Amino acid sequence: MTKRYAVILAAGKGTRMKSDLYKVLHPVCGKPMVQYIVDVLQRCKVDQMITVVGHGAEKVRDQLGNASEYAIQEKQLGTGHAVMQAENTLHKKQGTTIVVCGDTPLLTQETMNELMDFHESKQAKATILTAYADNPTGYGRIIRNEQQSVEKIVEHKDASEVEKEVKEINTGTYCFDNEFLFNSLQKVGNDNVQGEYYLPDVIEILQKQGEAVEAYQTADFNETMGINDRVALSVAEKWMKKRINERWMKEGVTIIDPDQTYISPEATIGKDTVLYPGTVIHGNTIIGERCHIGPHSELKESAIGDETVVKQSVVHQSDVGKRVSIGPFSHLRPETKLGNQVRVGNFVELKKVSMGDESKASHLSYLGDAQIGAGVNVGCGAITVNYDGTNKYLTKIGDGAFIGCNSNLIAPISIGEGSYVAAGSTITNDVPGESLAIARERQTNKEGYVKNKK
Repeated sequence: MTKRYAVILAAGKGTRMKSDLYKVLHPVCGKPMVQYIVDVLQRCKVDQMITVVGHGAEKVRDQLGNASEYAIQEKQLGTGHAVMQAENTLHKKQGTTIVVCGDTPLLTQETMNELMDFHESKQAKATILTAYADNPTGYGRIIRNEQQSVEKIVEHKDASEVEKEVKEINTGTYCFDNEFLFNSLQKVGNDNVQGEYYLPDVIEILQKQGEAVEAYQTADFNETMGINDRVALSVAEKWMKKRINERWMKEGVTIIDPDQTYISPEATIGKDTVLYPGTVIHGNTIIGERCHIGPHSELKESAIGDETVVKQSVVHQSDVGKRVSIGPFSHLRPETKLGNQVRVGNFVELKKVSMGDESKASHLSYLGDAQIGAGVNVGCGAITVNYDGTNKYLTKIGDGAFIGCNSNLIAPISIGEGSYVAAGSTITNDVPGESLAIARERQTNKEGYVKNKK
């Protein structure tokens, strides 16, 4: 089987983005655009992948890790010069090399595989990925001969009036016979206005040598778009969102308003789940079946069990059980773990809390650094006082306990199983099981106080 290699061009700073963030690290639906390319190439099972980096190289390495090898382009002298930086790794190897830009996150696995398969089936030395553009202004045109092989690529500024009518354009993604690629790059010059070495010049060199050059036209122009500024970034975001949402709707997820629903490409959603408008799902979030999420809820790096409801709430880095009710206006902060059939109501904030099955905190509470058993009721306004200004302390509440409204539990503290804490209490000592704890000043009425004060 033919060996396959990939060169990702990711060295450009992207000045038109006007950003301190390296261009290929700008996210599309929450994921850096170059990561899309690497992930797709991994699914294509290429044998070796080299990412050509320049400005911001370390940040790209931090993002991609060991998924790719790297080559440095210290000076940005054109696309041909960028590919040359991979020569030490790939020179003299036999096989197919796909060259793709790191700012084309919409390219799919299907298109890349079809391009490489087509290239190898034609035994071509180079194959250009092309697309049909309704408005090809600014793109290089693909000029084919009578046999439908590529005759030449004509840049828009150099095209004749007849050639400008051609709507098949060069997308900037190529397949090459690896040995011919690097041999031809040695012959590429920089006698042009920019003084740069251009990868498309390899096509002309191969044609003059009489080698076969082909073009494979993808059906979807939109997936070939490169991102050079914030306007293009917003367009890519729109198309990626549409692709992701349609995928999940085809898998049995109901999305009430796809235009107002944002789903991470890493998320997983079970069938018969309903997503309401304004829902935002980040990262590797897993949502079970028959859930109702939203409207206006944000989930990030969390697991949500079957039949759970999350209304107008924020859930970050938390593990939520089955048939749980969250919200409206709840906030689950990192390291929160809820059992099954738990109720977390309006204006409840949880941080690093575990709650056992069928426990509930229905409204207006802050619970932080707490282990709460099963069947516990936390009343309105109850607080675990976990922070002394320097350290955090743990509160433990046993199964079946009842915490009255407006109670302050001063950690570290343990409330025994089946115990009651009277409303309005400030508890500073452990409470044994099956006990009632009352810690509040006895009521005193000063009759006539107001009259005397006046």
